[in-house]
Amino acid sequence: MIEIKQLKGQKKYQEVTKLMNKHIQKMSENIKEEEIWFLEHQNVFTAGSSTPKEFKIDKINKIPVIKVNRGGKITFHGPGQLVIYPLINLKKRKKNIIDYINSLEDICIKAFKKNDIKLFRKKEKNRGLWVENNNELKKIIFIGLRYSKGIIYHGLSINFDLDLDNFQKIDPCGLNSKDISSLKELKINYNKEKIYQDLKEEFMKVFY
Repeated sequence: MIEIKQLKGQKKYQEVTKLMNKHIQKMSENIKEEEIWFLEHQNVFTAGSSTPKEFKIDKINKIPVIKVNRGGKITFHGPGQLVIYPLINLKKRKKNIIDYINSLEDICIKAFKKNDIKLFRKKEKNRGLWVENNNELKKIIFIGLRYSKGIIYHGLSINFDLDLDNFQKIDPCGLNSKDISSLKELKINYNKEKIYQDLKEEFMKVFY
């Protein structure tokens, strides 16, 4: 059975990715098993592989900008945002990447539905999930992944109650910052701990 770990405190991005890379290497050597990590990061901007090459800034408003090997463009992580890192051997599970992304979205849709929050898919080219607010769709869930040697990692982030001001300093994931929101900003009633638990249950149904 796959293990889900809840990492306590606000974690430095570099420290978590270092642990992740070590775990992925050991998975490829059949020493470590699959795991799913739930955590929050300290404030950080991360620039994925689709970030323009001319982008060479290493800090924005004193917050570090870190180049990472996941797909996608630049985004922001910080307290109040749940980050989920499933470390999954797709090759052993005989899944393709598109099916895997669909599974991640389905897990979130089902977990949030249990909490009376309806999530929407919007564009095939911009994966992730949106909520409706005053007849407009606002993005609250983001997906960025890395696939190597049959193993897929990095994962998804969910905006609960983080400071959205930092998204205004970038074009997050290639979007206008006005398209980005959080459950708190949208004044959606929710119980964070219950959503966490529902997400874990839905992950276990798929990656048992």
